[in-house]
Amino acid sequence: MHRMFAKKQFLLIITGLLFISINSNAQIGGSNSFTFLRLPSSAKITALGGYSSIAADAELANVTQNPSLLNNRMDNIWSLNICNYFQDIQYGHIATAFQMKNVGMFGIGINYINYGNFVLRDDIGNELGSFKANENTLNFSYANAYHQFRYGVTTKFLFSSLESYRSTGVALDLGGSYTDSASGLGLAFSLLNVGSQVKTYAGNNESLPFEARFAISKRLKHAPFRFTVTLHNLQKFDLTYDDVYSSTNQIDLSTGLPIKKTYSITDKLMRHVAFGTELLFTDNFNIRVGYNHQLRKELSLDEKPGTIGFSWGFGLRVKKINISYGSAKYHLAGNTNMFSLSVNPSDFYRKKRNG
Repeated sequence: MHRMFAKKQFLLIITGLLFISINSNAQIGGSNSFTFLRLPSSAKITALGGYSSIAADAELANVTQNPSLLNNRMDNIWSLNICNYFQDIQYGHIATAFQMKNVGMFGIGINYINYGNFVLRDDIGNELGSFKANENTLNFSYANAYHQFRYGVTTKFLFSSLESYRSTGVALDLGGSYTDSASGLGLAFSLLNVGSQVKTYAGNNESLPFEARFAISKRLKHAPFRFTVTLHNLQKFDLTYDDVYSSTNQIDLSTGLPIKKTYSITDKLMRHVAFGTELLFTDNFNIRVGYNHQLRKELSLDEKPGTIGFSWGFGLRVKKINISYGSAKYHLAGNTNMFSLSVNPSDFYRKKRNG
């Protein structure tokens, strides 16, 4: 009876969240500020195609993708995630969480990105000095459970400094998830970056990178696999765009302009799909692989697509410290590499007291 009621509650909330998403800003990349919020925030998420699984584990960075995934296994966990991106760009995520009895789970996190050093020049190219550019967020999360259904919210305060330009903003992440440990099934829905700039760069208000997602995970009962399928950017159906610099463009001889390409319904649908697979050898070691179709279609070269859109990584527990590595292929020039460390200090305190 409780399980059936929880499922009905979950479906009711999903319907409400879908209604909110339909009435929210539907723009995506290229028209938003604070777009670094779309970057995967841990090695595990990177390895799984850029999206988290719905497992009730201690992967604290999952909260950045769905606040309802904040659970009691994350109590007193401290997490550090660092990515060497392209050139001298670095970004990462730092977080911790704690539980309050009869109240719920609370989390605090910081997302940051450092774009590196730049040469400052005037409009005719004279060097005037140098400047830095960086952005970060301060996140406060809360989550609780009702039977097998979890719900959560994250409040994010956004800060951006690009040379002499400054911007701030406030956003909310809303999420719900349902897990059935007996069947290994998980469902989750989230609305990310619902908010607005508070202070604009130069008087023009830019939207935040709002996104609606739905995901389903399944752990096999008699095999060490967990599969996750994520449907992302549900707020906008057509994610295709025309690359005017593509070598495969056909030119209209009468106008001299590229002929607009047509895309199949299947292609448009697949651009919303990302796949992740975990091979769960033991509690202390697992391997992860992922595939993101949108990244492959947008970032691969027509002549040599290679393994663009594919990702992989592993998780390893060594002496009470969880270590993860994730690698994603975004360009033929090289991979991005992300490293994650997480630890529960209480594990060491217990060992000391028991000794």
